[in-house]
Amino acid sequence: MYKRQLEQQINAYLSGTDKKILFIWGPRRSGKTTIIKKKGVDLSLPVFNFDLMSDHEKFTPDIDILKKIVSSCSVVLIDEVQNYPEATKALKILHDEFGVKIIATGSSELRQKTKNFDSLAGRFVECFCLPLSLKEVQSNFSVPLHEEVNFYNSLAEKIQIYGAYPEVFNDDYSDSQKIDALQNILDTYVLKDVIDIYDLKNAKLAKDILTKIALQIGSEVSLRELASDLGANVVTVSNYIEIFVKNYILLPLPAFKTNLRRAVSAHRKFYFLDLGLRNILVKDFREVSIRPDKGGLFENFIMSEIYKKIKNEHLHYSLYFYREYGGKEIDFVLEDYKKNYICFDAKTGAGKAKTVFPLPHELETINSKNYFEKIDLIK
Repeated sequence: MYKRQLEQQINAYLSGTDKKILFIWGPRRSGKTTIIKKKGVDLSLPVFNFDLMSDHEKFTPDIDILKKIVSSCSVVLIDEVQNYPEATKALKILHDEFGVKIIATGSSELRQKTKNFDSLAGRFVECFCLPLSLKEVQSNFSVPLHEEVNFYNSLAEKIQIYGAYPEVFNDDYSDSQKIDALQNILDTYVLKDVIDIYDLKNAKLAKDILTKIALQIGSEVSLRELASDLGANVVTVSNYIEIFVKNYILLPLPAFKTNLRRAVSAHRKFYFLDLGLRNILVKDFREVSIRPDKGGLFENFIMSEIYKKIKNEHLHYSLYFYREYGGKEIDFVLEDYKKNYICFDAKTGAGKAKTVFPLPHELETINSKNYFEKIDLIK
């Protein structure tokens, strides 16, 4: 099992005085179940699994029933909480009446089509379990100084081809096994689970939307053009995309807007949280150097790692891209809550970023040789 940043946050929660519910969000197969089961073993406590109807029954919003849980569990551990959103009423009672700590993992938003949903406003905090981040990979490997260059070069290549889901990142897997694992994640989680949860009517359309976006990473996406190409309604396409965003499959990157007329963009860019899923959609696992999409791959790699850094470390940044009418562009603009800006220009080859962004900012060129140190600078 890889050491995860999330474990430190869980331990801090358990040792602290805050008794708000701790929700852990992230895609399936990112390691949430492994982590919460390990915590159950460490604490000698059961893990309630909301994939099971028998565990649903234990969380009826009745004080007498819930007393039985509290009497035997100093901390309530729940896996796959999104599969029983009605349990929010029981969780509210456990929080309000018993003050027991609750850790619950989920792979998608809790609010589904149910009348028994309670928002739990003001009663929870959140953290995230995503595919392995650069910092997590580094913490799990001891690399001698003289091997660092080769390590980071091979790491960038590996993540751009196979992604960073923990099971796929496993060096014990052959390339063929990694591809099979990614196909399984696509079929069972991305397509089956998400479609079932949201009662989507067209599985083929869902896959076609993802494939179309996979073929144009790094480019702006027009929903009207996408819908027209697929012979679908633009509202339907937009709804499907938002579901993929909510479920940690797609990462949206909006354009940065200022009141300066030179800035232009009516569309968003979309990247994949994990490039292994993107590559299984386009069925291409060749080495990066010979691929025609290597520029988009590297951009997606940087976008995904910046996103994981922000989520894992609870940093207060918003992410954008910036483009002028003349075509000059900055790949990534990070805006903090005090309106300070860091601009990253991602380049697969040589070259320096040019000053394009119109507001005072730090400007960094990020490439395959410096990506780790540049992303690590984000605080």
